[in-house]
Amino acid sequence: MTSNTRVVVIGAGLAGVRLARRLGELGTPVTLVGEEEHRPYNRVLLAEVLAGRYTPDVIALPAPAALTRARVLGIDREARTVECADGSKIAYDRLVLATGSNPVLPPLRGLFTPDHVLPEGVHAFRTMDDCLGLSKAVRPGVKAVVIGGGLLGVSAARALAQRGAQVMLAQQSERLMERQLDPSASKLVRRHLGDLGVEVHTDLRVRDVRCVGGAVRSVEMADGYALDAEIVVLACGVHPRVGLAQTAGLQVRKGVVVDDELRTSDPYIHAIGDCAQHDGNVYGLATPALEQADVLAELLAGRVNARYTGTRSLTRLTLPGQTAFDLAAFGETEALPGDDVVQLADATRGTYRKVVVRDDRLVGGVLVGELGTVGALARAWEGAEPLPSDGGPLLHLLTNDGGS
Repeated sequence: MTSNTRVVVIGAGLAGVRLARRLGELGTPVTLVGEEEHRPYNRVLLAEVLAGRYTPDVIALPAPAALTRARVLGIDREARTVECADGSKIAYDRLVLATGSNPVLPPLRGLFTPDHVLPEGVHAFRTMDDCLGLSKAVRPGVKAVVIGGGLLGVSAARALAQRGAQVMLAQQSERLMERQLDPSASKLVRRHLGDLGVEVHTDLRVRDVRCVGGAVRSVEMADGYALDAEIVVLACGVHPRVGLAQTAGLQVRKGVVVDDELRTSDPYIHAIGDCAQHDGNVYGLATPALEQADVLAELLAGRVNARYTGTRSLTRLTLPGQTAFDLAAFGETEALPGDDVVQLADATRGTYRKVVVRDDRLVGGVLVGELGTVGALARAWEGAEPLPSDGGPLLHLLTNDGGS
């Protein structure tokens, strides 16, 4: 590619901003298009803004100079332009979709008003506007129901409790954060939330949102039990934002399908971050998004040997404050028949460590509480090297609190 190649990036989240910044460092000009009015920000830290620990400017990302605020409505692949809501068009030689993901809005009765908007008091928790709207609504003693007990739901429930709300968390499956944690670690998360006053209900399906005068008043469960609610937070997961790609005729499955050069089915269009599907995986996590941005920056700057081969990603949740809580999970946290498992638990300190070994290789682990060993364990997992047969070094990795 030449230095005057026009690179346009749609999406000013973590992936888009990282790509634009890297391209700038490599001397390749880029136009970054973002639709939110706010400065680009680190979405991972929104719960800390809701909790009152950070102000929005603290989680702002260093925005590139060439940031265009616009909502993109379509892509003309033949003319190689993107069409914006204000009628303008932006020409590209290479286009990058970093459109992220949208919140999943569950099919609940009463969730939308006749105008197809969320009733007063019902909030998704995905954007800065969502966060600021929630912050405005929260006050000590307000009754809040969080629907969804994954990473986002746990973070939102904790933040609301720290602001003094009476919080009830409803999780449809049998335990919290079931995608990342085994039952023992999940119990510790539940205990932590309970210590903050959060009432946690698992195996509980929400059926109905009841509103009066356009404002939420209660949430009804599948068994008929109703909970008073002045605030309802929808934390039911996300799905890749692929509308632009679909309308443009690009190959889309769960996400926008990309190869090892992060190219879509159109060789002039790439995709990275939450919207991209590589080798069957849609990660929806920060680390893969940043790694994809770094690889694509190298490729677009002319480093022809750069390739993205996937990310072995570690989930880490750090909840600071007076009742601090740390957890990390990676790989397969549930053992299969024949696997070796090493577990260390300290109920008094609320710590828990577990690793799963298969065919002399570390295939996963989960740590709650003191995370001093997480760095060494993650490196052993990422390297996928056979472990020494005597087991000693593995026990050392679990117990040595240095190397994170």
